[in-house]
Amino acid sequence: MSIIAFLSAVFVVTPLIADAQTKVLPAVDIPASAIQERLRPRKPAELPNLRVVDAGGHNVGVGVLYRAEGQTQNTAVHYKVSEVYHVMKGSGTLVTGGTVVNPKTRAADRVEVTREDGPGVTGTAIQGGVTHQLKEGDVIVIPAGTPHWFSRIDGSIVYLVIRIDPSQLIALQ
Repeated sequence: MSIIAFLSAVFVVTPLIADAQTKVLPAVDIPASAIQERLRPRKPAELPNLRVVDAGGHNVGVGVLYRAEGQTQNTAVHYKVSEVYHVMKGSGTLVTGGTVVNPKTRAADRVEVTREDGPGVTGTAIQGGVTHQLKEGDVIVIPAGTPHWFSRIDGSIVYLVIRIDPSQLIALQ
């Protein structure tokens, strides 16, 4: 049975890899000045993603998020988009996994779904998750489908977020 599963996977993945290798896409740079400009609270209607690009069969978004102590932090689950956080300033407690408290499915037309991090659920907390103490310089990978929530912010925290969108659900920008 396992050899059949392996061969099936090879025949499904190989055309995708071949297509990605023949498609030449431009490299995209994001200057340090654009990142530094975002080390502050977001302005009204400002998106967290600086850029979302076609990376050859999947989209990759790069953004900067600022979170302040005392600001309400919602739980998030992104069904199709994985995230990588790199803490640039500050520290806080991130809870991952577990069960979302008061889950609400995001409407398909919401800006969070179409322009930020794809379809998913928000909530008010996480029960039974794993606690991560994050500080400047730390990196954490949050796979698609994993609940995550800042349960505590120490003053403020700013982090670079890389979003991997294999279904190309987040609009290019």
